[in-house]
Amino acid sequence: MNDHGPKADGARVLADLNALRAIGAYQSGVHRPTFSEPHLRSLQWLMDKLPEAMLAPEIDGIGNVFGVSAKHGPKLLAGSHLESQNFAGWLDGPLGVIYALEAARLINPDPGINGAVEVASWCDEEGHFGHFLGSRSYVGDVSEQEIDAARDRTDGRAMRDALQAAGLTGLPRKNAKSGGHIGYIEAHIEQGRTLEGSQICIGVVTSIVGIWQYQITVTGEQNHAGTTRMKDRKDAGLAAARLCVAIDDRFPACAGSRTVWTTGRLTFDPGAPSIVPGRADMLFQIRDDDIDLVGRLEALLGEIAAGISAASGCRVDVKRIRTGKPAMMDFKFQRAIAGAASIFADGKSLPMPSAAGHDAQVLASIMPAGMLFVPSIGGISHHWSENTSDADIVRGAEVFVEACRRLLSS
Repeated sequence: MNDHGPKADGARVLADLNALRAIGAYQSGVHRPTFSEPHLRSLQWLMDKLPEAMLAPEIDGIGNVFGVSAKHGPKLLAGSHLESQNFAGWLDGPLGVIYALEAARLINPDPGINGAVEVASWCDEEGHFGHFLGSRSYVGDVSEQEIDAARDRTDGRAMRDALQAAGLTGLPRKNAKSGGHIGYIEAHIEQGRTLEGSQICIGVVTSIVGIWQYQITVTGEQNHAGTTRMKDRKDAGLAAARLCVAIDDRFPACAGSRTVWTTGRLTFDPGAPSIVPGRADMLFQIRDDDIDLVGRLEALLGEIAAGISAASGCRVDVKRIRTGKPAMMDFKFQRAIAGAASIFADGKSLPMPSAAGHDAQVLASIMPAGMLFVPSIGGISHHWSENTSDADIVRGAEVFVEACRRLLSS
C-alpha cells in the first residue's frame, strides 16, 4: 500500500509546459522578456488555469500573479516565474510554476489535507528591469522610487510605461501577510551538471548564493593610436584587460570550492581602432554563500585594482552596485523533499547549494523556504537549447507534489 496520495499527472504537467513553450517560441526555447506580449499572454494563460486548482486568480501592480485559496487551514506558497531571458530556455521558471499548479490541483480538493497550496508567478526574476522585482515587492523591499527609475536593460523602456501598457497601472502591489503561509517551495532546473554527472534525479537545495556586483571604471588618457608611443600611453583598455587577468590569477588562492566570478561586460570608450581608449567600464560579479569569504575577495579586488592603477598610470575605481545576501534553505523543507525523493526518485537525492539566484532566497527572508532541482541536460541554461528529459520532469513533479503534501500534513 502506498503511504502517499495521488501522484502528479505526468502527461498533464508536460502538456502544460509545452503549452507555455508555444507562447513566444524561439528555436527550441522561448523569447519572453518581462512585460512583452508573450509574457503577458503567459500570465493570462496561468490565470485561466488556476481555477482548476480551486484557486482564485489575482494579478498585482508589479505583474505578480497569485492563485489564492479559500480553503481553511494552513497555506503553502509555491511557484517561480514565467518570463525568460532573451532568446533563452523553456524550463527556467515555468517548471516551478507548473509544478506548483499541479500540486495545488491534487492537494487543494483533498478533504484529508488540512490546508492548501497557493501559487505564485513572480515578475521579472530574470532582471530585465531590476533584480527579483516581483518577489522583492512582495516582501516589501521595492520602493516606488525604484520602480520610477527602472529601465528595460535591452531597449531602455521605462518600467512605468511597461506597467501602463500592460494595464497594471493603479493596481496595488500585494504584500505578504505575517503568518499567512507556512513557507515557500520552488522547483527549478539545476542549470548545471552536478545532478547529471552524479546520475541522481533530485537536488535538495541547502543554500542559495549571494550575488555581489561591481562597476569598475578605468580612466586613462584618450589619444591618437598612431602617434602616441607605447611608453607614453595611459591605455584604459589595456589596464582593464590586465585587471581581468590579474583577478583570474589571484582569486583562486582566496576563493572557496564553489566561488565563481565573472566579468560580464567590458566596454572601451570611444571604442575606435585608431584611438587609445581613455576609459574602460567593467561589470564584475562574485557569487558565494559565505559572506566573510566574499568580503575577503572584495578586499583583494581593491588591492588588485590599486596595483593595476600604479602600474598603468590609469585610475581604477571599484564601486559595489549590488549586494545579494545568501539564503539558507529550511531544514524541514529539505527533509520533506528528500523524503519525497525516497519514494519517487529511487530513494536518491543530493543535498547541494544553488549557484544561481532564485526568488526562494527573497522569500526566505520572511518565511521558511525550500527548493528542489531536476537535472539540466549538459548543464545548459539561459540559452534556447536548455532542456531536461521528460522522465526527469515527471519524476520531479511527483517528488514536488509529495513534498508539498508532507509539508501541509506535518
